[in-house]
Amino acid sequence: MRNSHIDALRGAAILCVLVLHFALAYGLKNSPLEVLPSWLLRAAYQGNYGVTMFFVISGYLITSTSLRRWGDLARIDLAAFYAYRIARLLPALLLALSIIVLPGVLDVPFFANSDGGKNLPASYFVIAIASVLTFWHNVLMQSAGYFNYCLNVYWSLSVEEMFYLLLPLSCRVLRQRHWIMLLCGAAIIAGPVYRSLHADNEIYFMYGYLACFDAIAIGCLTALLTQHRQPAARTGRFLRWTAGLALAALYVRGIGGHEVFGFTWIAVASAAFIAGATAGQAAGLGRPGPLQWLGRHSYELYLFHIIVLAGMRNVVDKAGLGYAERLPWLALFLAATALAAALVARYVSDPANAALRRRFRGAATAAPACAGDSAGTAP
Repeated sequence: MRNSHIDALRGAAILCVLVLHFALAYGLKNSPLEVLPSWLLRAAYQGNYGVTMFFVISGYLITSTSLRRWGDLARIDLAAFYAYRIARLLPALLLALSIIVLPGVLDVPFFANSDGGKNLPASYFVIAIASVLTFWHNVLMQSAGYFNYCLNVYWSLSVEEMFYLLLPLSCRVLRQRHWIMLLCGAAIIAGPVYRSLHADNEIYFMYGYLACFDAIAIGCLTALLTQHRQPAARTGRFLRWTAGLALAALYVRGIGGHEVFGFTWIAVASAAFIAGATAGQAAGLGRPGPLQWLGRHSYELYLFHIIVLAGMRNVVDKAGLGYAERLPWLALFLAATALAAALVARYVSDPANAALRRRFRGAATAAPACAGDSAGTAP
């Protein structure tokens, strides 16, 4: 059963990312929004905090799902874990990459490898796509910089999937719960240390593995700590409200000047909200609202919003939008992104995920049967 509170938090996180990328592309000044206080307009540019919230949610969900499926992290079925990740992530990702590469090789602006003043050839797509599919695109960006408007957004996928490449292996090696928790603690300590050493370069302090693993580890710890003990309903409500207010305050305060511990506090507040969301049995009930819908389609929104935005930037650039047009253009961006995400989820992600999982389960059940037949006929 889905948790509507966690879906809402995830929906708020992806909305922060969407607003950030629109604001970077078109700005929010010279529009009716300029009547808002400057500190509130600046908040639109703190969307990387939304990514941190995503990392915490992801760490919690992956760990709690693994605990329900296998009972203990030491008993994770490696083949099943990786197969489920592939089934969920790969179909929509391959579609997104294909859509980016086709206009990219034709040198269409915002799809080609020419972002940030770069002029890399179309052949560079080989290494760029390989880096996305093998989870080191963030490392490539540390040497190449911002070179592709669409692809560079996928740095966070590299961080997340590298963590999940290592997580089940670490759990199978360490086995004991307290050792797994200590490993998470080490990642949490390493995060601000790494960011403090690279606070002058955002590609490092925001996109590096060690810069982000702490948030995912905080989510993992939250799942472990709430596995057998959830807060009471009143305590859960208090946690959600307090954490929600803390997230809002930290978000408005911004990243600038808080490069080292700002992400840590966002992660801690997100974890507190999630812990509060585990209270009671009614969290998954009720009709989902707009934030819950965004949360349930967050992966498709993440993959395809930048493609929608790149297409829109080829139609009208920042200078071409007048005062009265900027807000409708933002609304069109959000609506087109939501439509793309809904279509991809319905016709690509969901059916492909289900089909691949059925195929894996069929192979997994067939293998023991074959092994049993062989053992039975052995002398």
